[in-house]
Amino acid sequence: MKRFLYKAYCFFYAAANWRKRRFTRAGVLVLVILAISAGLGLDTRQSTIYQVFAFVLPLLAVSMVCSVFFRARFTVTRKLPKFATVGETLTYSIEIHNRTAKKQKGLYFNENLEDSRPSFDEFIRAREPGEEKRNAWDRNVMYHRWMWLIYRDLKATVKEHPVPALSPNGKGHANVDVIPLHRGYLELTGFTVFRPDPLGLFKSFFTVLNHQCILVLPKRYTLPKVNLPGMRKHHPGGVALASSIGNSDEFVSLRDYRPGDSMRQIHWKSWAKAGKLIIKEFQDEFFVRHALILDTFQQRPHSRIFEEAVSVAASFVSNMQTHESLLDLMFMGTRAYCFSSGRGLSNTDRMMEVLACVQHCNHKPFSDLLPMLINHAPLLSGCVCILLSWDEERKKMIKTLQSLNVPLVVIVITDDAGPGSGQGQDQDTGHMKGDQKNFHVLTVDNIEEGLAGL
Repeated sequence: MKRFLYKAYCFFYAAANWRKRRFTRAGVLVLVILAISAGLGLDTRQSTIYQVFAFVLPLLAVSMVCSVFFRARFTVTRKLPKFATVGETLTYSIEIHNRTAKKQKGLYFNENLEDSRPSFDEFIRAREPGEEKRNAWDRNVMYHRWMWLIYRDLKATVKEHPVPALSPNGKGHANVDVIPLHRGYLELTGFTVFRPDPLGLFKSFFTVLNHQCILVLPKRYTLPKVNLPGMRKHHPGGVALASSIGNSDEFVSLRDYRPGDSMRQIHWKSWAKAGKLIIKEFQDEFFVRHALILDTFQQRPHSRIFEEAVSVAASFVSNMQTHESLLDLMFMGTRAYCFSSGRGLSNTDRMMEVLACVQHCNHKPFSDLLPMLINHAPLLSGCVCILLSWDEERKKMIKTLQSLNVPLVVIVITDDAGPGSGQGQDQDTGHMKGDQKNFHVLTVDNIEEGLAGL
């Protein structure tokens, strides 16, 4: 039964896409009229509505026959930007080359995206959020699950765009508007160039294969000016990790090259005179270094809480001033990861790319993140923790960081709009009880409002 339902949903999904691809809005209206008149005009002796059917059917048949005579060949190239952002319109230009010796006009086109239909195994194993609250019919028919999976895997929304008239073997330019719906890589598989028939009911089209992808960054929120806790810390050999800001420009001495020395420390003039590698030595560095801990531990493969947590982390990354400090992004994936940016190490674009592709972790215990945090704690001026829940394991992590004298800002993302959810006054703050001003609980429906209160 489940396999039958899956094949039926796939068939009707493909049929709906075929209808959208082949019929114009006027054509859809004609189809509706055709169906209604066919149903009501079965008895020709009691109703004359069958005459509408007899008039509309030939119109549709003529339109479909006219589409057969559309013969064209095109090539299309895109000029994609480096990144896109969830929820923001992505606009880019394309160049369409008419490969025929005939002038082409009245054309339209749209982008083709990868198929968003789930596999059978995914359809069976997935669980729509809140599915257990639906009635027995909905749970057994699984239509709502199907629609949820379709929307979840639909990466963007696109619309039709007109094409300027193309001269024989000529080229034309047009702009494309795409709205990404989810972070990660957006796969663009090609274009459909089409032209309505003279009656404007049916479309004939030509498919151009052109596979490209663009990275979609997480949605970002506007943050107020956040004064993160902590002070500058001593980093032995820190100049190898930082640019010439603060105390890093004081020269100490020259010495011979040793294996493992950074190429940035070579003293080129001395190398030219001595004929061997000479290295510059600098004093140790004192600077600010913050950590941004992203909680990725959850059992469900997809959840709104996790996506909002990634968006909050991206908001901090894009708003933090890292030209005078270091920012470490820490999270658990297949292993514990730490990515650093600021002071010449890397720019925030690299960290945003990481956040665009970060996935949940459901195969490791939360405690696996603690060793990395403990190792980095002596170097950290402060830490921002973005958590998916507030349970005993996470409270234990907060207690461990507090015992290492790391100043903290704790943000818990939840879908429970209970009392005190905005700032956590009525929540069990655990070991943050004495520092409630740095403990915040944000609900998924009021993230931006909650961040405004930081």
